[in-house]
Amino acid sequence: MDTQRLRPVPASWITDAAWLDRQIDAAGRRYRLARRPALGVLWWYSASSVLLGPPVESLVGTGVAADPDLAGITLFVHPDGRILDARSESALHGDFGPRLAGMLSASIGAVATVTGAARRALWAIATDALANRVLWAGGSPEVAERIAASVGPVLPVPRYVEVSGRLVVRRASCCLVYEAPGIGKCTSCPRQTPEDRFRRLCDGM
Repeated sequence: MDTQRLRPVPASWITDAAWLDRQIDAAGRRYRLARRPALGVLWWYSASSVLLGPPVESLVGTGVAADPDLAGITLFVHPDGRILDARSESALHGDFGPRLAGMLSASIGAVATVTGAARRALWAIATDALANRVLWAGGSPEVAERIAASVGPVLPVPRYVEVSGRLVVRRASCCLVYEAPGIGKCTSCPRQTPEDRFRRLCDGM
């Protein structure tokens, strides 16, 4: 991704209440949505996927993980507030699972405190983000399950389903984007009947 127009910021800023509050406000303007818990869920849905990119891609791609700790990750933020990329040059020191657990716990705690979003919903979003990042990096469901298990029981087990011969994530979380004016439910949204979800996923293949 071309990061020239993007502003690099330390990922540790996620735990800064003032910075995170501005991020949530920007998301509210983009989506024309005022309810703070829904904005927290929606913001984390996007941010968690980007944040998990460097450690998961390095682990799946090379077998050597970048350190998932927030202190070692740089986020690249669009002028409108969206987090579009993340990089890590930090080598892993210690066990991957506990370091990843610490990063997710700190981030989720900050989002929950600033927005009032339910921690359980934020952890479910994290497991779906992990499941997708493993899949995009060429990993298997077993790899995703091992990573999740290394974090601990607070992170739900990643789930997959086969659609038209391809694996897709069977989501445990809802991003709540449908609460924004003029936006419907995602194709893979769990808040629809299994039949509708499967049909929409097949149509999108």
